[in-house]
Amino acid sequence: MTGLDQVWVADITYIRLQHEFIYLAVIMDAYTRRVVGWNLSRRLDVSLTLLALESALQSRQVPPGVLHHSDRGVQYAAKDYVARAQAAGMIQSMSRKGQPRDNPQAESFFRTLKAEQVYLSEYLDFEDAYRQIGRFLNQVYNQERLHSKLGYRPPAEFEAAQRRKEEGHPGRSPLGAPVPERPWAPAAT
Repeated sequence: MTGLDQVWVADITYIRLQHEFIYLAVIMDAYTRRVVGWNLSRRLDVSLTLLALESALQSRQVPPGVLHHSDRGVQYAAKDYVARAQAAGMIQSMSRKGQPRDNPQAESFFRTLKAEQVYLSEYLDFEDAYRQIGRFLNQVYNQERLHSKLGYRPPAEFEAAQRRKEEGHPGRSPLGAPVPERPWAPAAT
């Protein structure tokens, strides 16, 4: 993958509250590592993933042919989910049977989410979890968290730079001012 909106990866994880489990479905742009859609629910069914997909489709102009990669879970293979992905012009790809490591970006993302948010938080209830996890995804992870694979920039900043390059304006902010470099960031590994 060499650009935005070429490959989206999707996955589900569970989060334990005091008296119940809740489920988080996330869709990420594999190139920018930006969470483009998500949904949190008490139910592990197709509505969980379908609402995450709708969230992603509302946040982006999706070109036809985006590869949508997930595991083989029934939530991604359900007729309604497949129909919606196809209607959006997406091509579905699924991990091989019994091979959870076929979706490493999603697995890595969930390790980060749990280490940096879930395990450090005590959620009062579902609504509190929704607020805190939503803040982490939308603000901390997408806007602030630095990624070595992105040149030690957060996904939103990396994505903005890529969009400027695609538009023929490298190194310029939307107002035309030069974009400052990050001299303090170590070289990407």
